Amino acid sequence: MTASTSFDPGRHLSLVSGKDYLEVKWRLVWLRSEHPDASIETELVTHSNGEAIFRALVSIPGGGSATGWGSEDAQGFGDYIEKAETKAIGRALAALGFGTQFCADFDFGAATGRVVDSPVGMAPTRMSDGPGDRTRTMTDIEATDRQRNLIQSLARDLKISGSALDELSQDLTNAPLVGISRKNASKVIDVLQERRQARNAIPA
Repeated sequence: MTASTSFDPGRHLSLVSGKDYLEVKWRLVWLRSEHPDASIETELVTHSNGEAIFRALVSIPGGGSATGWGSEDAQGFGDYIEKAETKAIGRALAALGFGTQFCADFDFGAATGRVVDSPVGMAPTRMSDGPGDRTRTMTDIEATDRQRNLIQSLARDLKISGSALDELSQDLTNAPLVGISRKNASKVIDVLQERRQARNAIPA
């Protein structure tokens, strides 16, 4: 059996505000190269007054899933609906570890260095070769630094204490935050992002 060639994200980086950035289209290629059976579902949650909010769910069979949210408005772009969808996909991929080290805060609402990717095609892609010797699932792979930092950032934003955050991890994954896997980290990130989304939806 001939092993497939592993995707090298370093060959596709862009320089944004002096930092490396991996566009969503390349994160999708990365995902498909390692998990050709992964599924991506998107939903237009809200579309009114020239603003679109998308929800994206990326699922890897036997490897977990992550949800991402993205919004854009007509004042910024003519194709704001497509760009909102792309942003949601990018955030879900980053939560799963695809590009987390190359998206800095650009994907997560940083006030500076805002990046908006061009819309990406969502046609299903399958690779004929398997992932070679890359057989470990996200259950076995330790969470990335970006996932850990994102969890801490979301917790601070939601004013969740360290002990409460550890309890949340125990409730969701039956494991503490220390040594958390990539799969379990994505579960925690999903819940924290949903809480922040719900909080932001409440009128002040």
